[in-house]
Amino acid sequence: MGNNLIPLRIAGVGYSVPDAVITNDDLTKLYDTSDEWIYSRTGIKERRVVSGEENAIDLGFAAAKNALEKAKMAPEDIDLIIAASSAPPDLYPAIACHIQARLGISTQVPAFDITAACTGLIYALSIAKAYIASGMYKNILLVATDNNSRLVNWEDRGTSILFGDGAGAMVVTASDDGVDDVIAIDIKSDGSIGDLIELSFDGKNCPLVEQYEPKPQGIRMNGRGVYTFVAKVLPHYVENLIANAGMKAEDIDYLIPHQANIRIIQAVQERLGYSDDKVVTNIKYYGNTSAASIPLALAESVEKGKVKLGTTAVLCGFGAGMTWGGAIVRLREGIC
Repeated sequence: MGNNLIPLRIAGVGYSVPDAVITNDDLTKLYDTSDEWIYSRTGIKERRVVSGEENAIDLGFAAAKNALEKAKMAPEDIDLIIAASSAPPDLYPAIACHIQARLGISTQVPAFDITAACTGLIYALSIAKAYIASGMYKNILLVATDNNSRLVNWEDRGTSILFGDGAGAMVVTASDDGVDDVIAIDIKSDGSIGDLIELSFDGKNCPLVEQYEPKPQGIRMNGRGVYTFVAKVLPHYVENLIANAGMKAEDIDYLIPHQANIRIIQAVQERLGYSDDKVVTNIKYYGNTSAASIPLALAESVEKGKVKLGTTAVLCGFGAGMTWGGAIVRLREGIC
């Protein structure tokens, strides 16, 4: 990148999860399964789920407030909001517009959503980096939030055991010391295998024309296909991301991956030769929180002291689309 581009600083991170906990044992009330069966295949023991009227907008708002507090910034300081979600509660208004209103930002700053499923935070960070580098915007709020517990088919044991709800947020701003906190970032997609994970949005045709066959409701996933694709692509991809940045695996302090399946995380860990203390996992307690997964793992691990600051981390994820991406970031003191 040219020297005239403005570098980016990660100013604050935050997260939010619902209070309601559903354990693997709880799921035995819904279908024939067991804690051992679920945990041995996924690494998941429990997940948080929305209850009553609570949804991804509430979670995203709480995470955003948390991140702004950590960044020591007021809502009015923000001049762009990008929200990432696998499936927002409303297609419009956008989650970002809802959050703008709830934060009380009256300056009519732009706010929009993106859909890159579980890779959403990496995609949003990539967009924010370009906006800040060009000087178009200075302070950007990124919110990644999902309530997939409302979107799965709770009779489908194969997918419903995997998902939980949550939100993560990040405040990024123009860096005033010339240091860029995004050392490298890369995003990719392959729409030709998009049918591996699908969630249809159905309406009805005009009553005056021929009707169409409604698609099955709920998240549909070819679990084996997703696992095969990711296990083949992701470890090598992360290795290349580090090499292309002119770095070695040992130059990175932490791996903070999308929390989809413990076996996939272990495959990347093995490829990079990392010990367990370098790899952040919270899948055991939250399951797959989709777009929220990476920022939730980052913010929670920093808050709990599992990830030390003044370090570098690889964030990486993959999701429906299929999409995938990674970022090598500096984690400065004060972000949490």
